[in-house]
Amino acid sequence: MDLIEARYLIETPMDPEKIATIMAGEQSSGTFVRVAGETDELRERCAARVLSIRELPPVNHPSLHSAYLAERGVTGPYRRAEIRIGFPTGNIGHNLATLAATVSGNLYDLGEVTGLKLIDVTVPKAYRDLYDYPVAGTKGTRDRMNVQDRPFFGTIIKPNVGLRSDDIADLVDQLCEAGVDFIKDDEVCANPASAPLAERIPAVMDRVRRYRDRTGRDVMIAFNITDETDAMRRHADLIEKEGGSCAMVSMNWAGLSALQTLRKSTSLVLHGHRNGFGALSRHPMIGMAFPAYQTLYRLTGMDHMHVHGMGGKFCDEDSEVASSAQLCGEPLAAGNGDEDRVLPVFSSGQWAGTVPATYKAVGSADFMFLAGGGILAHPSGPAAGITSLRQAWEACEAGISLEQHAKTNPALSEALAFYGARG
Repeated sequence: MDLIEARYLIETPMDPEKIATIMAGEQSSGTFVRVAGETDELRERCAARVLSIRELPPVNHPSLHSAYLAERGVTGPYRRAEIRIGFPTGNIGHNLATLAATVSGNLYDLGEVTGLKLIDVTVPKAYRDLYDYPVAGTKGTRDRMNVQDRPFFGTIIKPNVGLRSDDIADLVDQLCEAGVDFIKDDEVCANPASAPLAERIPAVMDRVRRYRDRTGRDVMIAFNITDETDAMRRHADLIEKEGGSCAMVSMNWAGLSALQTLRKSTSLVLHGHRNGFGALSRHPMIGMAFPAYQTLYRLTGMDHMHVHGMGGKFCDEDSEVASSAQLCGEPLAAGNGDEDRVLPVFSSGQWAGTVPATYKAVGSADFMFLAGGGILAHPSGPAAGITSLRQAWEACEAGISLEQHAKTNPALSEALAFYGARG
């Protein structure tokens, strides 16, 4: 029987084995009491399996309150355990929303637990094949952009919101001339009154096409089309009509099902922004960790996925960012190859000084490096900003320090002095 395996971290004052059994029953064929139709045959076919339980050191205080436990006077110590549960694929079928409901669902609400976090979800190849693969991923993005043997260097439209369409087009023109590979909208700028997509897409793509025709070099623009499903499809159609190649979506707020529909309706590269992920992941004993999250959203057919940045402005440990990026570079199912990999996207407080740590985290050039202020705020302007990133990459390739390379590379030298002084 093919199983989807989910791994959890739980906290409970009860026996973890009992809790694992409750979890498996609650999310498959059982409920809190056995019902008449729950035959042995049905249980054999549909019941989730507890695959393993690994108990961890207990804690004296609960991570989360439970009225269920309080009403019964049940107190600690609070036992922690890592639990693996296998769910029959036949219970779910080709239904991503139900997959998410199965591995998460009401588990977070169980009264017996004072903490529960979904850590990872793994799917067998036959099940992964039911869903769309990326249309580009890492290799396809390289082929489309003709960028080989180095990272993609890009930026974000700043100010985040408020610029008018012509202003954005002027900035894109400037950034193309500066030498960026990729430009994206901010997550809060989708279809604002100041620069509606129906106006902004043609204005920006006019500049990109002119630059492309003149230089032979393409720049990928990720227009933020996050919206309700039909609107996203219309926006994607307009991008394609204007010669664009990429759309950005805020994955959490569009949702799994809408993203599946979008993927099936467009050949655009889909750039997945994970804003809001901290609400799911930041607490160690509730929510969803990135390994599980990326499995669910990659099944929608995303091509790029944000992982935050090394030494960036957000709360993640560098080790977590590195692990997230490495997961993106691996296939979802054993036996798959490049067709099942997504391009990890580093952003948040990035500049030339964080390029070496990013390279070390990924272990190759297969990543996208987005710097907003790290390009646009460079003392000598955006062209010097993008040059400083490329010079930082040259230092990585040569195996020398940024400081050594900066001695003969003014753009990098200025970046180290300006951004490095900001701490």
